[in-house]
Amino acid sequence: MKLLPQLNHKFDMVFADPPYFLSNNGLTIQSGKIVSVNKGKWDKSLGAEHINAFNRKWLSLIRENMKDDATIWISGTMHNIFSIGQILTELDFKILNIITWEKSNPPPNFSCRFFTHSTEQIIWARKKEKVPHYFNYDLMKKLNGNKQMKDVWKLPAIAPWEKTCTKHPTQKPLSVLTRLILASTKRGAWILDPFAGSSTTGIAANLSNRRFVGIDQETDFLKISKNRKLEIEDSKIATTYRQKLRGFNDKKELELFLASEPELENIEDLIL
Repeated sequence: MKLLPQLNHKFDMVFADPPYFLSNNGLTIQSGKIVSVNKGKWDKSLGAEHINAFNRKWLSLIRENMKDDATIWISGTMHNIFSIGQILTELDFKILNIITWEKSNPPPNFSCRFFTHSTEQIIWARKKEKVPHYFNYDLMKKLNGNKQMKDVWKLPAIAPWEKTCTKHPTQKPLSVLTRLILASTKRGAWILDPFAGSSTTGIAANLSNRRFVGIDQETDFLKISKNRKLEIEDSKIATTYRQKLRGFNDKKELELFLASEPELENIEDLIL
C-alpha cells in the first residue's frame, strides 16, 4: 500500500496472488500428513467488509500502475474470488476470462463431507473497456494441439525442483505463471506482482525474457526470492528449469519460442 504510489512506472501486466483469507484453524493433508491450513496473520479473515475494503484498496492502487492496454491476472478460491470479481467491475476493469486451474495432484478431502477441492480460479481482466489488450492466441492454440485453448487448465501443483530455496506456504507452480505470462505479454514486458511471496512470478518472467518488480512485506519471503533469482543466473539451471516446465509439447518448445520472439528496440535494457 505504501510502495505502489511511489512507483513511477507503468506495467504491461500484473499478476496478483492476494490473501485468500482462509486461515481459519482448519485442517488439510500435505504429503500424507494432517496439517493446519493456517498460513500466517496476513491470511486470517476479519469478515466480509474487511476483505472487500482490502481488495478495493489494493486494486485501486494497482490500476494506477498499469498501462492503458495492460492486463491483470488474479488468483483465488471461493474465499476471495467473488469479492475481487465484483470490485474489478466496480473499478471499470473488463473481465476477459476466469481460468479454472485444475490441479492434477490436489490434497485429498479427509472429512468426506463434500467434494475434494481441486481447483483455483484466476481472473484475467484488462484495465479499460475499449482499449485492446495483447493476447498470443497463436501460441496458446499451438500448445493445445492446434485447437483453441479452453479456460480450464490441468497443470500440476509445485514440484520438488521448485523448492530448492525452500518453499513459500502458498507458492504457485512455475508452469501456471509461465503460461499466463506468455499468453499476455511480449518479450521484455514489465510485470508487477504486489504480493510477490517467493517471486514465482519473477522467476517465470525472467525465464521468459520478461522484466519484473515484486513487493512483499515478509523479509523471509524476500530472502527466498533473492536466492531463487541468484539460482537462475546460472544459465545451465535456467535451461533445465525451462525444460521441466509442464504445458508444452516437448522439452525444447519454450526455448525455441523464446529464440524466435522479436527483439525489443531497446533490448540493451532487458534485465535478466
